[in-house]
Amino acid sequence: MGVLVDSQKEGFGSSWGGLKNLVRRKQVDCAHTKRLDNPQLAKELTIPHLVAVGVGSTIGAGVYILVGAVAREHSGPALSMCFLIAGIAAALSAFCYAELASRCPSAGSAYHYSYICVGEGVAWLVGWALILEYTIGGSAVARGISPNLALLFGGENSLPTFLARQHFPGLDVMVDPCAAALVLIVTGFLCLGIKESALAQGIVTAVNVFAMLFVIIAGGYLGFKTGWTGYEVPTGYFPFGVDGMLAGSATVFFSYIGFDTVASTAEEVKNPKRDLPLGIALSLSICCCLYMLVSIVIVGLVPYYAMDPDTPISSAFASNGMQWAAYIITVGAVTALISTLMGSILPQPRILMAMARDGLLPSFFLDVNRHTQVPVNSTLATGIVASILAFFMDVSQLAGMVSVGTLLAFTMVAVSVLILRYVPPDEVPLPLSLQESIDSYKLRHNSDAQMINGENPAKSPGDPCLPLLGEKNVAVDCTVVEKLEALSSFTAGTLDEENRRKIASWTIMLICVGAFMLTFAASNLWFSSLIRFTLCGAGGLLLLSGLVILTCIDQDDERHNFGHAGGFICPFVPLLPISCILINVYLLINLEVATWVRVSVWLMIGVLIYTFYGRRHSSLLNAIYVPKAHVDEIYRSSGAML
Repeated sequence: MGVLVDSQKEGFGSSWGGLKNLVRRKQVDCAHTKRLDNPQLAKELTIPHLVAVGVGSTIGAGVYILVGAVAREHSGPALSMCFLIAGIAAALSAFCYAELASRCPSAGSAYHYSYICVGEGVAWLVGWALILEYTIGGSAVARGISPNLALLFGGENSLPTFLARQHFPGLDVMVDPCAAALVLIVTGFLCLGIKESALAQGIVTAVNVFAMLFVIIAGGYLGFKTGWTGYEVPTGYFPFGVDGMLAGSATVFFSYIGFDTVASTAEEVKNPKRDLPLGIALSLSICCCLYMLVSIVIVGLVPYYAMDPDTPISSAFASNGMQWAAYIITVGAVTALISTLMGSILPQPRILMAMARDGLLPSFFLDVNRHTQVPVNSTLATGIVASILAFFMDVSQLAGMVSVGTLLAFTMVAVSVLILRYVPPDEVPLPLSLQESIDSYKLRHNSDAQMINGENPAKSPGDPCLPLLGEKNVAVDCTVVEKLEALSSFTAGTLDEENRRKIASWTIMLICVGAFMLTFAASNLWFSSLIRFTLCGAGGLLLLSGLVILTCIDQDDERHNFGHAGGFICPFVPLLPISCILINVYLLINLEVATWVRVSVWLMIGVLIYTFYGRRHSSLLNAIYVPKAHVDEIYRSSGAML
């Protein structure tokens, strides 16, 4: 915007109220917003640290079990294709994360991006859902460690008494001291510092990767020795057809969840524009390669229909005379669970801190230790809650709730990329303390505008006009004409730009509606054929139309200056983000009804907290929105530039 106007639309006026609070957006972190009293995290992480965090958070013990269940029920020998397709689908979200993480390298991950691009209401729901994801996910992982750890001591009940699970018949509760202790130990490591915790996770992850490499190398040797009997089945490579393979891909997709942990550490990365995209890409690539190689080997050792769904890898080696390999595989499973536990607890304190920075949560979560530069209060609160849940509750039934937070975050990150490219925020919230500077700057700017229109703001209406007799100031006259022509041209250009932004905004919204209609109708078989085909056709038409419109119109020029310019650029926009939205919405729609009921209760609690606390304490409560083009000048005039 080139002129300052005194209207709420253009940003000068009272703060937004009512429902408009839900769509108010915060500013990308810059030199203006980094105050001395705003605690910052230590910039210690490099690419190796990020790869350790990403791989450790992604590869869990599920791969040691998942290969058997998916091969038996969905894919058959085509298991590696399932992991490849799921990896490609996860890469769509990874591309979107990479661009936003490099442009907006601050704590909070998807919550932070949603707050900048979409609005406060959606950002709160994303952050609240991520809190649920990491809490339940960490507790579920911790509960799975003790049974695997017991196998190393000789059996299910071989742990020492003070660590073994105990059942209380009267309360019908199975407590797990080992799980609670492990959560507290991991929490202690995370309080030491981000570099130390990343190093610890790297060591544990290395042990897990070596175990998987053992499976690949030893299994490959057995496969060549036995002739790969698993591939010599009469049903062929696709016994369940392409549909079965795609269903298996949807199942193993969740084994790639975890690379977003890398984005949550963005504020602690030394060179975020370079290291964050590389860290995300390398983590996902390594995980995909390991998954595919393990699946290729295992389905070749044993026919898919003969696999043990509970211990597929151990039983495959045992059937070939390598019973001792079960110990190595168990070590891999234990270390995988421990690294996943660290990856589950690591992001949540940073999300809590980011929400507290924005005033949506109490300032208790904002405290950063001066020595370790870690959000200690948030980390301790996360660890204590997770350890209590792991001690008292069997949260395996709640594990499906983890997927909601992840898929919701993936969806909003893809939407944020579309907004960044086509309708980036053109207004910036400034604190109420700058009201005097804003008024002064607006007065000067309006005076300049009056000068362009041939008016003299310093002269009262009653003052006589004293022209220069017999002279004509050609230079001044030409300058006024040129300014009027420039102003007219600018006004016309602004009108066209406003229309483009309106079209892009409506198109992005209709794309989201179309993705929901298409996936909802395709997933609900209880609809009549007419209704299903109608909704699918309408949703598909909205998606296709949105893709065509966004492809034809220009992207916003301000996208080049958004955030930390010069970082990773997501390719194939708008096709890639739209595909990401479609895939994630489809997976959300296909979650169980019981999962959605539980998540709805959690989200309603979040709505109440936001209504009675977050909305009233938001840092944007009294913010003044001004056109982005004038922010630097206003800060300079106020002397607030750091």
